[in-house]
Amino acid sequence: MAHPQNSENAQSSKSSNKADGARQKNSVLEGGPQPKLFFSFLTLFPEIFQPVLGSSLLGKAKAKGLVDYRLIQIRDFATDKHRTVDDTPFGGGEGMILKVDVLHAAWQEAQRQIPREGKSLTVLLSPQGRLFDQEMAHELSSYAHLTLISGHYEGVDERFIDLCVDREVSIGNYVLTGGELPALVMADTITRLIPGVVGNERSLTEESLEKGLLKYPQYTRPREFLGRSVPDVLLGGDHEAIAAWRQGEMERRTAEKRSDLWDLYSAALKRQKEVQFGK
Repeated sequence: MAHPQNSENAQSSKSSNKADGARQKNSVLEGGPQPKLFFSFLTLFPEIFQPVLGSSLLGKAKAKGLVDYRLIQIRDFATDKHRTVDDTPFGGGEGMILKVDVLHAAWQEAQRQIPREGKSLTVLLSPQGRLFDQEMAHELSSYAHLTLISGHYEGVDERFIDLCVDREVSIGNYVLTGGELPALVMADTITRLIPGVVGNERSLTEESLEKGLLKYPQYTRPREFLGRSVPDVLLGGDHEAIAAWRQGEMERRTAEKRSDLWDLYSAALKRQKEVQFGK
């Protein structure tokens, strides 16, 4: 069976295919402008999300009507009196596994709440997933609806992944308590790419990683501090010289601080030259 992320197309996924009928009747902004992107967070700890989603650019983006956030408590969909969301794994092993029936019911509710048409994707935050990066953030910012699922314990029942998950994503090669912080990292990175969220949108193209390089050093007043001065090139008003200096600094500090990024950047430049000169 092919992994879902290898079979996505521009307009449909497991998420969008199963939710088409629900979107028209569940618009929360009917009659007015609709946010460009809806996030649904499936979690056992919604209290982690609330202060972050209400603060800084994330809160401002929602206040402007550019994004919307939904928090869905997975435990609400447990059917027994103890509200059980996990169980021991078949075949034995350490830890507990999130139950497929509970997760599936929570996911169905998220799809039912999708308020409008458009591309939809379900993401499971998982160490098995592709590493999240700026390129993926740009891709996901074009979606209309993202369902981000925060796993816990030793993992989730594989049948839930087969049935509902379009893509597994990791934010790094380390172990966290759960998927809540990774989901917030993704939401922050993606939201700030939506037009209108960042005041000066030109600044987005000059940030670290946008060109595969770290950002150049930056300075502000005072001109001198504890014997250290601002580089003269930044004070002369020669914009071409400033641009050349910044490009050189981006390359220098990337090579020094992030050899992994530098190797990718160098390889891309080499391929570009080979194409340019027909090699």
